Amino acid sequence: MPVSRRQLDEFADHHLWKIPFDTSPRHLAGPGDPRYVTHGLIAAGWTRTATDPLSPKIVLHSPDHRHSLRFDPYSSAWWWLEAEPTDTTPGWYAQFGELVPAEVLGSLTDVLHAPPPDLDPDPWQTLSAAGWQLDELGVARSPDGMCRVTPYPLYRQESATWYIVAHEHGYGDPDGPRIWSAWFDSRTPIHLVNAFVTALVDTTPLRREMYDRGAHHSSVQERSALSPQQVVDAHTARLDALRAQTRAAKRRQPTTAKAPSPPTRTSAPLRR
Repeated sequence: MPVSRRQLDEFADHHLWKIPFDTSPRHLAGPGDPRYVTHGLIAAGWTRTATDPLSPKIVLHSPDHRHSLRFDPYSSAWWWLEAEPTDTTPGWYAQFGELVPAEVLGSLTDVLHAPPPDLDPDPWQTLSAAGWQLDELGVARSPDGMCRVTPYPLYRQESATWYIVAHEHGYGDPDGPRIWSAWFDSRTPIHLVNAFVTALVDTTPLRREMYDRGAHHSSVQERSALSPQQVVDAHTARLDALRAQTRAAKRRQPTTAKAPSPPTRTSAPLRR
């Protein structure tokens, strides 16, 4: 079912009383509102699995039952995204920590609803074009030195897993304490990794509340030119666009297409 009027009203009630501030860089902006992700998926036809109504845990499944997203603030990784294998493509998973910006994660989940590109993008080109520094091992670092993208194994191999971490400045070591991290296993489609990276390096500020405790003290905040109502209207417009995109995708599908049965296997244990 679509995002309900009550859910939209609750989103509006929260944001209409907040003063929006433009916050950058994105890797220090804090998590923002998780409904940027969950509302977007529901608008695209995902459904929520019944859970304890008093629990903050949320589990969503895509219309074809292949993809699932779990939000669990009790877990070491707040967000867990998984794809079941098919006859022609392998399964994969990715996980994201508490302070990963919702808008960055949402840019990845939005791409799940679109056809994959004809040519695989190059995340390293995306990082380099944004001014991130790449070393000889293939590790990319943000201009402020507080976020890095690392492939495992190193040297930018095609089948590498991807580890992205925002961290404090180190003391005698390049990396200090971790702020948040994201992990993509080696089978994750590269265009999804690139969607996350593209949103991460985007210099457009993210909207956060004044004195948002999730934003890092090194982030830069300036009063936004948008009013609270415009922030709410932008959220509603995004949901409308996702619904329209989903309807268009359904019209392009063959009439004989049949969704697979819901997966029965359990997820792999979380990686800390």
